[in-house]
Amino acid sequence: MKRGTQIAGARVLIIGAGSGIGRLMALDAAARGAAEVLIWDLSAESGKRVADEIAATGSHARSFTVNVADSDQVALIAEDTGPVDVLVNCAGIVTGKKLLDADEDAIRRVYDVNVLALYWTTRAFLPGMLERDRGSVVTISSAAGFTGVAKQTDYSASKFAALGFTESLRNELRTDGSNIGTLVVCPFYINTGMFEGVTTKFPRLLPILEENHVASNVLDSIESGREQLVMPSLVRLLPAMRLLPTRTFDRVLDFLGVNKTMDHFTGRRPVSPEPNTASPAAELNSVEGAATHP
Repeated sequence: MKRGTQIAGARVLIIGAGSGIGRLMALDAAARGAAEVLIWDLSAESGKRVADEIAATGSHARSFTVNVADSDQVALIAEDTGPVDVLVNCAGIVTGKKLLDADEDAIRRVYDVNVLALYWTTRAFLPGMLERDRGSVVTISSAAGFTGVAKQTDYSASKFAALGFTESLRNELRTDGSNIGTLVVCPFYINTGMFEGVTTKFPRLLPILEENHVASNVLDSIESGREQLVMPSLVRLLPAMRLLPTRTFDRVLDFLGVNKTMDHFTGRRPVSPEPNTASPAAELNSVEGAATHP
């Protein structure tokens, strides 16, 4: 395990920090003494609001309005942002529909934000880290990166890709002798406010994760040099269970309620169909910042 990157004194960039867990990580990074917290968000208003929150505490923050799906825009704004010590890719969207029900534009948007944006942002900031031979690249994947989920074909496949991206980057950096760290985060459900009264089929085995808990654990993992963060602990069994016969594995997932996610929530309320890029794996029902699915 490589040495971690200390948040204190670091320039920390969080993609999608205008709300949800991205916002909480930004606030926590400032509280830990980051030299500057850099906020990239699709919403100019949301990004500025978080930067103002941080500034009110006496810490330094700047916000930038960025569509991370646009590679040219990412490259241009990265120049204004300057080199960073920590890059947290925290944007993600999902259609939450069956394969034949999702329209082409929505599917392309999922891959643009959940997968291709990882390439554009990392390519923009990795050279500066390599030049100094220090830093951390963080990818928010999902437990869905370990198993395909019904009614979330595009999302699940994109999170498999995000996991593979980070693992490939880790090995590339490792074999090149670089000290740049990588961290992939794979959470299960996260209560980020889209649902009220959320419950799961087995709340003791698969509890709803609280936003602050996830955000602080991500920053702790960056500082410790951890390379994978899976939450809750039961989710660690999913990769191993993939070695079971397919039908057996599917029955396990059915027993846990993974393939009937929406049937095991209570207090569901309507949400906006408009996607944003604010939170990690935000995920159920087309909007990030939701009670997130794996």
